[in-house]
Amino acid sequence: MAVAALEVVGLKKVYTKSGRPLEVLDLERFTVRVGEFITVVGPSGCGKSTFLHIVGGFIKAEAGSIRVFDHEVREPGPDRGMIFQEFALFPWRTVAGNVEWGLEVQGVSKAEREAIVRKYLDIMGLTEFRDHFPAEISGGMKQRVALARVLAFDPKILLMDEPFGALDAQTREVMQEELTRLWERTGKTIVFVTHDIDEAAYLGDRVVVLTTRPARIKEEVTIKLPRPRDITVKKSVQFLEYRNRVWDLIRSEAADRRG
Repeated sequence: MAVAALEVVGLKKVYTKSGRPLEVLDLERFTVRVGEFITVVGPSGCGKSTFLHIVGGFIKAEAGSIRVFDHEVREPGPDRGMIFQEFALFPWRTVAGNVEWGLEVQGVSKAEREAIVRKYLDIMGLTEFRDHFPAEISGGMKQRVALARVLAFDPKILLMDEPFGALDAQTREVMQEELTRLWERTGKTIVFVTHDIDEAAYLGDRVVVLTTRPARIKEEVTIKLPRPRDITVKKSVQFLEYRNRVWDLIRSEAADRRG
């Protein structure tokens, strides 16, 4: 049996609020296959980002097992690349300098760093901006730089926490298309958290819908839209059916909470 890219079992997270426990996560099992693109949605505040940060090793859970390619996760590591909504670029470094940073930390030689940086600047369409500083480029370009920086150290899994949430609608759609092409080119395993239902249905092989706190898996919706995809697929009847199915699941969860 093939090893899963990501396997989460019995994951529980509890915060203390005003001296009382607040259950955030209660995930019995969450599995991602190698090369799969998974999107995660759920009601606002359900714990989507907390889940991703636990998988990234930035937050400790009270219970449960997390394994990446059958290796247990205990802390952050180079097998997982985290991309946040905030661009988190170093303003004093150029575009190339930001992409190179993680490689410098790892002690990669200058010649090898340059080759890797050149490769990912080309992939992300940033070659002509390599000597620009973050303040001199657009929001979409900043997110491309952040993505190139993570890809440069070649993680096994990309963990993406609403990375396009701060972008305007037009730039967001462009970035969705670019991410789709990048995934098809690299074959990376991706877990992508979003509050945007259209985005989830467009990008994902599966959409994992979480419940309200404590977050459990309400349903997994398999998206059988053809690959490769471009943004025009959002006009199809099949896409709308998937999108509406995910929306109905989230809406019913919100209704149950009010009830």
